[in-house]
Amino acid sequence: MIDLTGKVAVVFGLANKRSIAWAIAQKLNEAGARLAICYQNERLKKEAESLIPELRDAQIFQCDVSNDAEIETVFEQLKIAYGKLDIVVHSVAFAPADAIKNDFLFTTREDFRIAHDISAYSLIALARGAAPLMTEGGSILTLTYYGSTKVFPNYNVMGVAKAALEATVRYLAASLGSKGIRVNAISAGPIKTLAARGIGDFTKILNAVEERAPLHRNVDQLEVGNTAVFLASPLASGITGEITFVDCGYNVTGL
Repeated sequence: MIDLTGKVAVVFGLANKRSIAWAIAQKLNEAGARLAICYQNERLKKEAESLIPELRDAQIFQCDVSNDAEIETVFEQLKIAYGKLDIVVHSVAFAPADAIKNDFLFTTREDFRIAHDISAYSLIALARGAAPLMTEGGSILTLTYYGSTKVFPNYNVMGVAKAALEATVRYLAASLGSKGIRVNAISAGPIKTLAARGIGDFTKILNAVEERAPLHRNVDQLEVGNTAVFLASPLASGITGEITFVDCGYNVTGL
């Protein structure tokens, strides 16, 4: 059992109980970490408030990662509440609906900007805010998907944004390594989350994974949470700048 007692973790991107962010929060809390949960806006506040009682010694904070002022404010609040941070989880991604469902060729400049701002640049912004509070080093984690490397139907601009996110992981790892801060990504297999609803024919992707993955099944949120706990722990002290697949082996297959 990994023991994260005394560690403080902040998780960005909670949407509802099906969120990967929620599964990671649960597993970090089970391992002993104190949790700060960040939700995007007032619309999602009630969801966060309904879930937080299930965690021990946890608090909620509002932060829209596309807003620099809100990022600055939340890290000021976290400093007051905890004094330090050890673990940051970035489980945030978004692209306008048209940029997902339309032919990639017709991606607009503005939709491209929004997808990259929220899905990739926000990791840089959060890392910059967190670094001064990670006085004892720590772990920054983000969530990516195999669509960064291979073409998946109806993923489109999100695949390009995830590719940018993965490059961002590597550059941040180099930038923050001297501070003892590790930066890694988990590439989770397809999971039925709120975000996944925006991907057309998502069921076909789930079926393909079940048929072709070596384990012949799809991954679930808690398995991603387990991997996050490992990467956030001292057991992963020598791992940074890496993309760790949690997809039942689907990424190693050809046909």
